[in-house]
Amino acid sequence: MTALPKAKWFGALKDIAEEEGFYAPLGPKHAAAFIEEGDTLLVTFESFQGIQALSETGQPLGFDMVRAMGWSHLGVVCDGETWFRTEEVYEFFDELTDDGFFDEFDRVIFYGAGPCAYAATAYSVASPGATVVAIQPQATLNPRLAGWDDRFTDLRAMDFTSRYGYAPDMSQGADQVHVIYDPREPLDAMHAALFHGPQTTLLPVPGLGDTIQSDLLEMSVLYRILAKAGTGKLDRHSFYRLMRARRSHPGYLRNLLGALDRDRRTALAERLCRFVVSRQSAPKFQRRLEEIEARKKKAG
Repeated sequence: MTALPKAKWFGALKDIAEEEGFYAPLGPKHAAAFIEEGDTLLVTFESFQGIQALSETGQPLGFDMVRAMGWSHLGVVCDGETWFRTEEVYEFFDELTDDGFFDEFDRVIFYGAGPCAYAATAYSVASPGATVVAIQPQATLNPRLAGWDDRFTDLRAMDFTSRYGYAPDMSQGADQVHVIYDPREPLDAMHAALFHGPQTTLLPVPGLGDTIQSDLLEMSVLYRILAKAGTGKLDRHSFYRLMRARRSHPGYLRNLLGALDRDRRTALAERLCRFVVSRQSAPKFQRRLEEIEARKKKAG
């Protein structure tokens, strides 16, 4: 499904879903595809644009989990920046709830990143007792509550006050809500702080920046995080064990070096550079180490 035009891509998604489950168009900007396999259900919220950018196969992230874990998958896909705020999506989840759809599964996991993480937390109310994994979620774009977030000012007219609106409230019925974010990204951290219920575990990952989903995919840990969520074994300890992969991830290491240099913590920057160049080819870290050593030599 890589590089297919939009209409053909959604047509291919429909063909795949109808072989193993169902496909439901949800107005002009959304669609849902269900594939039935096992007793664990992964519900993902993704955008067509994000799938094309991140997936080597051009398929929803959940397809890989179906193949690897034998799970069932409900993928809700949007076209553009919609935050899944449409009447058709509301009615779709209403119908699933009324039909007892989620009750058919032993475990349900909701997943999304960014605007899709907002949707994952908000629509988790349809399946009480579910587990939610949310990367950099927005709590709301309602300017009365989040007017400090200036990233989406052109979308402030969007309705976040009606049904499925305020994500922290909607996720209170979940068994566990795992919120992954970089505390050094102020706006992401402010949204994360609004998720403060007893079911919520905040999982700060300093240094990953504002592209955490991409970094987790590159580090090959995102699917492992979801796998642990699907077996009820995701907690703070297991998450940070997986995040040890940061130690060899170029993006994280570059961000860390930049932060140390901005804070003028030269001794720690030197130690970091020595650590990195001793384990991998890293010209930027080698050059920075040589600069530090030259300045130390000049200073006597």
